[in-house]
Amino acid sequence: MINAAPINVHINVFEGPMDLLLHLIKKDNLDVTDVTVSEITKQYLDYLNVMKELNLEIAGEFLVMASTLMQIKAKSLLPSQVPTSENEGPDPAKELIAKLLEYQKYKEAGKFLDEKLEENKDNFYKSAPFFDNGEKVLNLQLFDLLSAVKRAFDRLDERKRIELLKIEEFPIETKMEKVVDLLRARPWVLLDDIFAGETKKRGIITCFMAVLELMKIKKLLARQDEQDGQIRIYLNPDNKDKDFRELMHADAAA
Repeated sequence: MINAAPINVHINVFEGPMDLLLHLIKKDNLDVTDVTVSEITKQYLDYLNVMKELNLEIAGEFLVMASTLMQIKAKSLLPSQVPTSENEGPDPAKELIAKLLEYQKYKEAGKFLDEKLEENKDNFYKSAPFFDNGEKVLNLQLFDLLSAVKRAFDRLDERKRIELLKIEEFPIETKMEKVVDLLRARPWVLLDDIFAGETKKRGIITCFMAVLELMKIKKLLARQDEQDGQIRIYLNPDNKDKDFRELMHADAAA
């Protein structure tokens, strides 16, 4: 009997709703002070839906931010009225922009420190893929990982979005084998390429889980291109010739 239990994904990287908003603003090349709330709200809710599809636990603050965005959007759709009082109370849109600007300052400061750490840690970094000056290494961001999953969902044919009554099995080991096979003939692949050929959401989700599991057991390394944010997947040179099942067994025994 096929196990139809939901797939659970656990990611040890946590980023909050402010990070997601800044990610969406940066993705659309917008200025923080010139945000179209209606469009950002739609995109924000789309990302929450992707997180739900992956069974990621959505913290309450994400839902609070969704409520705030919907409140701002609803207020912007109301017909303008002449103020009846000098003190109308706080403007949630202005407050949100002020918080985003302040948060962005801290993020930029943190990014600067991370880059300095990255420059200096190379003296001690061992057995990693070689990166030239055009391939600066960045820490992977959760929402960039989710962006790849969302793009894969968006590419599905509309008719294939409707799940059929027949439940298909997507064993994670099969997808892990797929990922490793892709890398046997190439030095690296883009995360988006791993989802190529998948026609079901469950298949995409299992591919995503396979990548996370292979990274966990140190069969894969993931790096992010500084210029366009593309995530590249490499075989870990330390474990290149080891079967991933052997690594899984060793990880389970540890």
